[in-house]
Amino acid sequence: MKPLRLRGHHLLCVHGFRGMGYSPSFVEKMKEIVRDIREEEKETLIQVVVALDEACFSCPHHGESTCQADTTSNDHVVSMDKKVLTHLGLEENAVYLKSELLRLTAKKVRPDDLDYLCANCSWLSYGVCKEGIAHLRQKNE
Repeated sequence: MKPLRLRGHHLLCVHGFRGMGYSPSFVEKMKEIVRDIREEEKETLIQVVVALDEACFSCPHHGESTCQADTTSNDHVVSMDKKVLTHLGLEENAVYLKSELLRLTAKKVRPDDLDYLCANCSWLSYGVCKEGIAHLRQKNE
């Protein structure tokens, strides 16, 4: 089974995803990824990256190897990726079981941690990400 490539900060985004996105193709790809991650009976492998992932390649802002939404966007998303990996104790490019990543996220990430981990993310103000993390934690208590 080929692992799903998912960038560090997307490990958190998937819990708050509510169908919003940068384009219809990005939304559809995220729906597919989120469905696989939320399906409890289905185990999958996830390669955690600090780079463009499967969701990014459906985004209109992706370049060949970096986010090009604006001049600072790639540095911003890479920074979020690295903060999430450090917070969860994950290794870049390592492959993990989905269930392991869900357990780690539920155990180590509190909704208010997103203020630091996802600082300046345009989606943070909607509140759905914090709600998603709160729901994940509640489900795993």
